[in-house]
Formats: sequence, C-alpha cells, structure tokens
Amino acid sequence: MADGSDTHMTAGPTAPAQAPGGLVAGIRAFAAGHGGAKAVIEYVGKRGARIVLVGEDGEWADQFADATDVARQACAKAGVEVENEWERELMDQMRPSNDLWRSMGKRSLSR
Repeated sequence: MADGSDTHMTAGPTAPAQAPGGLVAGIRAFAAGHGGAKAVIEYVGKRGARIVLVGEDGEWADQFADATDVARQACAKAGVEVENEWERELMDQMRPSNDLWRSMGKRSLSR
C-alpha cells in the first residue's frame, strides 16, 4: 500500500506582482503636490492593501493596491518612504479637512 500519491502537483515559480503604473503615478503626484510624503500600508483582506499617504503639509489621501508587496513596490518606485506602523509623529502631522469633519459629524450610530 502506498503512503501517498505518485503524482505531484507543484506550482512553478511565479513572477512577482508588478505595481501598476497608474498607482505609482498617483503616489508620485500626491508626494509632489504636498512637499513629499510618507506612507503606511494596511492589509485589508481579499481587497488587498490600503496605502495611506501623509503629505509634509499634513494633507492625506489613500490608494489601494492588490497586495501589500505591490503597495510596497509602488511606494518604492514613487520614492515615498513606508512607515512600519502609525507613529505618533506621523499622526500628529495629519490634518483632517473641514469636509471630513463635516461628514463624520453627519454620521449617526444605529443598531
């Protein structure tokens, strides 16, 4: 009696995911428009990864990538430093817009 199958399914080496040019261009444009930027990459499950960009002027925005490695590669190509986590200094630098405060004020919690 055999202890397993005599045929093996193995996956060949796969090419690393490439960062889309539009994602790199968007990150680069944000950094250029805000005096430079830093990024924090957050894993968001099947959707991929969220790249939160914080400009030197305090403005912030986000982009989405297919995976965290794609997000890191896009930031590297755009010349944006990636922070490992939300540091206090980075959070203090963020300035939410008046529109964001207004939209948060309109939300109500319901069950």
